Amino acid sequence: MIDTHTDAEIKTILEKYRRVCVVGASHTPGKAANEVPLYLIDKGYEIIPVNPTVPSVFGIKAYKSVGEVDKMFDILDVFRPSDEVYGIIKQAIDKKPRVIWMQEGIYNKEAKEISESEGITVIYNRCMMKEHIRLFGS
Repeated sequence: MIDTHTDAEIKTILEKYRRVCVVGASHTPGKAANEVPLYLIDKGYEIIPVNPTVPSVFGIKAYKSVGEVDKMFDILDVFRPSDEVYGIIKQAIDKKPRVIWMQEGIYNKEAKEISESEGITVIYNRCMMKEHIRLFGS
């Protein structure tokens, strides 16, 4: 599946929304789930890591699930397999994110449909870091 959002739409999202809940955030260097959030932090975004296996990522408290996150966020950035996305989205909808962002290689039709029915913008099969670099430079 290919996401059809325009460059202008993606750029607006990346400019406007700065608090990102990262599901699957990793403390392991070399993994995309580590490099992308670190890049976003470097660019001034606030990261809320979700990883049930560690107490913190990047020195920031990690939540065991999206349902446990006790603050609002603008973007839910998902680094989990496509078949896990629907359950993650069901937990996130009550938090009222503006955007659900499924990273490269990730797409779940049911998650997309339920999110859009709630008025949430859905980006899929795109990398936030690559899009940021492409649209704003490094």
